[in-house]
Formats: sequence, C-alpha cells, structure tokens
Amino acid sequence: MRFADIGQQLRAYRLESGLRAEEIAARLGVSRAALYRYEKGEVIKLDTIRRLAELLKISPLSLLGIGVEYFSRPIAFQERLRQVEEQSDQILQVGDPYCYQTATEAFDGALAEAWAEAADAAEERVAARAVADQALGLLAARKKLHQSRRTNIIAMLSEAALRRFLSEGVAGGTALSERTRTRCRLAARTEAESIANLMESVPIGLQLGLLASEPAGNFMVLRGRERAHVCTSPFPADMTASAAAIGVGTITGADEAVMVHQRVAEAAWRSALKGPAAAARVRDLIREVGPR
Repeated sequence: MRFADIGQQLRAYRLESGLRAEEIAARLGVSRAALYRYEKGEVIKLDTIRRLAELLKISPLSLLGIGVEYFSRPIAFQERLRQVEEQSDQILQVGDPYCYQTATEAFDGALAEAWAEAADAAEERVAARAVADQALGLLAARKKLHQSRRTNIIAMLSEAALRRFLSEGVAGGTALSERTRTRCRLAARTEAESIANLMESVPIGLQLGLLASEPAGNFMVLRGRERAHVCTSPFPADMTASAAAIGVGTITGADEAVMVHQRVAEAAWRSALKGPAAAARVRDLIREVGPR
C-alpha cells in the first residue's frame, strides 16, 4: 500500500464529508494530530482504513485508490485534483471557458472579491469565510504547482462556455451586487484577451484550442510517470467555494477510462481552432458579448 496516496485521498474525502478533523478523530478514537499524520502518509492499519471508510461513507477501496472516486463538494474535488496534478507531467483539458493554471491576476482578484461578498451575505458568515479562504488557498496551490512543475498542458476550450463566461463573468451564478458583478465581467474580458494572446504566442508547454461544438461533459486526462487519471467535473475553478453547487465529480485511474477519454481528447484537438484563427474567434466573442 502507498500510504502517502492513502493520506492524500483521506484528506480529500474528509473535505467531501463536511466533517471537521476533530470530529473524525473523536469518532475514530484517535487524536487530531494522529489523523493529520495519516493524511501526511503515516502507516495506517487496514482496520483503521475500514473504520475511516465507514465514517466517511465511502468504500474502503476508494481510500486505497482503487475504482472510481466520487465528489459532490467542489472544494473536495479541487483538493483531489490538486493531488493528481502534483504527480502529472501532461494535462489534456476538454471543455470549460479557461485554463485555470494560466488565469490572470484579474481573474483571481475578482474571484476573491466575489467569494468574500457572498460569504458576508451568508447566514453562517464565519464558516462561509473560512470555506472561501480555503478555496482560494487551494486554487493558489494549483497555480503555484504549475509554475514550479511547468506541466505540459493542452486545453480545448468551449466556445459556448466562453460566451457564457463573458456574459456572466467570473463566479457566474453567485448572487452579487451589481458593482462586484461588473468587476467579474470585466475580469472575464481580461481573461479572454489573455487567452487570445496565448493562442497566438503558443508559449512552451501550453497549447490552447477552441471547440466550436460544446462537449457533452468536461474532463481532463492527467498523465504522470507511474499512472494516468481521468477527472470529470461539473465544478469549474470559480465554483470551488460554492455550497449550492449540485453535481458529482469523478476521478479514476482505470486504463479503459483513460484510453477512451484520451482518444476523445485527441479527436477534439484535431477539430479545434488553433493559433491566430482561434485567437481571432475569441476576440470576436469579446466584441459580441464582453462588457466594455
């Protein structure tokens, strides 16, 4: 058993359960420090894995990294995605209106303001603020990881999703004041302009394409030296702090799933607009939809 992997999955499933670390530790009959040591990769007994699985309402096989992992909380999915990205050398992304690892400071600034405003309006303000801060920390960790590893990314963005992104702005669907919503729309425009520039310049290790037809579902294929994973998710990065998000994200390392999604991604890349043609289309969308 790879205890470091089990520990990472334990942390993600703890976030998925909504239980605090001290609650899980108390029910398990161990200290909170011991639980954190498990999450950091300390040796853990099979009986403890079984009891943890019962507490978290998952299969023991999920903690062992076997089969399909399911996440209904965006923040738990983002944590598990960060863990998989940490071991990945190549990422194929299909769908979504942006590639978060290359997102601009305008995107992050607008997102922080939107989540802070939404948290302040929540009934349990302190808890909502804590979730927002945790979500921002997770996204920052993903971006920092990419900057240090320089993982090769090929992202096929959806034209329909980009149009919605420009119309609604960053953190679309979140109830915000008109002032903050305007900032989020302007940040989406800035992000789209950055995407167009990246399409034209094609920096080393990053290729962005534009899909004319919207994928039936968004997914990522992440390949590392030892293992590949497929991640499918209804949760974009700017939904990480949302408690109202409805959906189920999945992660699996099953060979058949990886091969099928890889084949679909490769076909999507062949049909995608690329380079100056893609950049020109993105700028058309900005003129048609984006705020001024």
